[in-house]
Amino acid sequence: MSSPPVAPAGWSRWLVPPAALSVHLSIGQAYAWSVFKPPLESALHLDGTQSALPFQLAIVMLGLSAAFGGTLVERNGPRWAMTVALVCFCTGFLISALGAWTRQYWLIVLGYGFVGGIGLGIGYISPVSTLIKWFPDRPGMATGIAIMGFGGGALIASPWSAQMLASFGGDNDGIALAFLVHGLSYAVFMTLGVLLVRVPRTGDGGGTASGPSGPSGLEGVQVSARGAVRTPQFWCLWIVLCMNVTAGIGILEKAAPMITDFFADSSAPVSASAAAGFVALLSAANMAGRIGWSSTSDLIGRKNIYRVYLGVGALMYLLIALFGDASKPLFVLCALVILSFYGGGFATVPAYLKDLFGTYQVGAIHGRLLTAWSTAGVLGPLIVNWIADRQKEAGKHGSSLYGLSFGIMIVLLVVGLVANELVRPVHARHHVPAPREAADAQRQQPA
Repeated sequence: MSSPPVAPAGWSRWLVPPAALSVHLSIGQAYAWSVFKPPLESALHLDGTQSALPFQLAIVMLGLSAAFGGTLVERNGPRWAMTVALVCFCTGFLISALGAWTRQYWLIVLGYGFVGGIGLGIGYISPVSTLIKWFPDRPGMATGIAIMGFGGGALIASPWSAQMLASFGGDNDGIALAFLVHGLSYAVFMTLGVLLVRVPRTGDGGGTASGPSGPSGLEGVQVSARGAVRTPQFWCLWIVLCMNVTAGIGILEKAAPMITDFFADSSAPVSASAAAGFVALLSAANMAGRIGWSSTSDLIGRKNIYRVYLGVGALMYLLIALFGDASKPLFVLCALVILSFYGGGFATVPAYLKDLFGTYQVGAIHGRLLTAWSTAGVLGPLIVNWIADRQKEAGKHGSSLYGLSFGIMIVLLVVGLVANELVRPVHARHHVPAPREAADAQRQQPA
């Protein structure tokens, strides 16, 4: 663990994305949290805002740990980062199991939200810099392959969690056992990534570690993490990511109860199993968007793809607000598109950062940018849950619980669209001199 493992001669770069996927598919369980909300609310007598707290804190800690741990990840390498992620994420589930079993909700918040959230942040950024260095010729595709695992985690976890709760029971003992199984199972799966990951030798541009087959990852503009946060480009991207994430996470965190509420008064209400299936569909869209839209960004450019995410996303929210309760297919389709943009935004932003700031400290810059996710992790669920709770207290029900919050999401997406238009190339005064950059890269290689 003292130095990152360097790929031997003949090592294929295509072995690195599966290593990243094993971690991201595991920590992507966070997107299945809405499956646990109804049983927790019933067993521990919580309201919607309270049951969202572990998820919100986990996203806050994701951003904070990514921001403060980004430099450590760059320095110590992906294997160290994946190990830290494994320990924190799985320990968080074990603490949560104890909390559910003893009916101490604060332990669930501490375990899943605080401890597990640290694992989310370190695990999320652990492969990003390494993947960009292995695939400098296709950074959008490379990060999309790995980060799609985070979006796709709920595709596995949602039906799996629902089945466990059905088998073990939705009381506190059943919830505790489900948390325990999650923690132990993910520990085994994440270990595969820890053992498999490698970094390229200095000068390798992809293909195999024995020789480059693409452009050097250290060519072009290079900006340090400290320098990046002093640029307007960084903060414009911060706003772009925050607005896009807030809009997506507002649906995702409350997906199961939301679709149930929307069609509660219709002739064909949505069952609990169908709602869990809807969560799984959203996860599939989230996952597909991460690889599909990020790969598209390699062809049409990062700014153009974010115009699609934010502009078309606002239109999808408008359609749901106006006509969503009249048509299940329309509601589901618009939600799937929004979630594909949500996932695509995450997968595209590392490549956007690489285009603007280079690969010199892109992992650390990415970690700092993810504080936008922390902010959005509070804003999105808070807007949707708080407004829905207040509307319910006022005697409203069904789709009317969400009309105001959806209007707010449209405004936020427009704000993000404006911020994206303000992004320009980084001024030369922020660039790192090439000799310093090369010396730093050499020092990161083991003797």
